[in-house]
Amino acid sequence: MPKTATAKPQHKFVLDYSKPAEDKVFDGQAFEQYLVERIKVEGKTGQLGDNVKVQRTGDKLIVSSNIPFSKRYLKYLTKKYLRKQQLKEWLRVVATSKDTYSLRFYSVDFPGAEEDDEEDDE
Repeated sequence: MPKTATAKPQHKFVLDYSKPAEDKVFDGQAFEQYLVERIKVEGKTGQLGDNVKVQRTGDKLIVSSNIPFSKRYLKYLTKKYLRKQQLKEWLRVVATSKDTYSLRFYSVDFPGAEEDDEEDDE
């Protein structure tokens, strides 16, 4: 069967930033603006047109595209934004499903929890 011009691939990716937003560490509106300015369409930044749409619903960003679009590219831009905002040391980007990324805090092991056992042995 030949493909028609109207049968374009529809990609929909979700970026969930609810955990950092609860702690008031992450600004969803600034992140949305960053993506709108930085996503490249046909080699040009800031010109999404009708091909790519970025919208915010609650603590999630939904990026939908009518053109081929890489989920990995979203992760790259998200990490770049975290570096720019100096949040890279506390937040990481985790794929939670096939079309969803989630921003999570690094789990920190506090020193002292296991050191007490070592001191008893001495």
